[in-house]
Amino acid sequence: MIEEHVILVNENDEQIGLMPKMEAHEKALLHRAFSVFVFNDKNELMLQQRALHKYHSPGLWTNTCCSHQRAGESNIEAGKRRLQEEMGFVTELAETTSFIYKAPFDNGLTEHEYDHILIGRYQGVPHINPDEVADWKWMTLESVQEDIKVNPELYTAWFKIIFDKFYNSINISQNEGNGK
Repeated sequence: MIEEHVILVNENDEQIGLMPKMEAHEKALLHRAFSVFVFNDKNELMLQQRALHKYHSPGLWTNTCCSHQRAGESNIEAGKRRLQEEMGFVTELAETTSFIYKAPFDNGLTEHEYDHILIGRYQGVPHINPDEVADWKWMTLESVQEDIKVNPELYTAWFKIIFDKFYNSINISQNEGNGK
């Protein structure tokens, strides 16, 4: 199996190198990532529950999918690739905003990412990859926001950060994508 590499970046999202994914997480180095948010016609967000054997945040609920871009791959190309790999479908995606976050985990690894938020729309049922995803569901943004307040331990660190900092941006973007 080929080891995945991440794109190391500076605080301006300029590529400064490549590094094996695990090494970048062990050293807490800033690298490029993306988070995909897919909505249906009812303006509900598709959430996924991470597979129970994931190396960090197993079994936690999060956005539709997320991962790391590969060398030479655009944010949109990476989002579509990973959406197919994890959720079993592809849809058009649009870039909205980006931010840097750092989240240490109990296993000694740290996510330190320049995260690009991508928004899409989909009406069907996903065909989840059980190696990546344990379960999925649709929820309104308001319901997610309330559940994060009541049960924060059920959600990934990056998802809570995105909701805290970018709730309005996600809400506006998905409404614009719906013609509102």
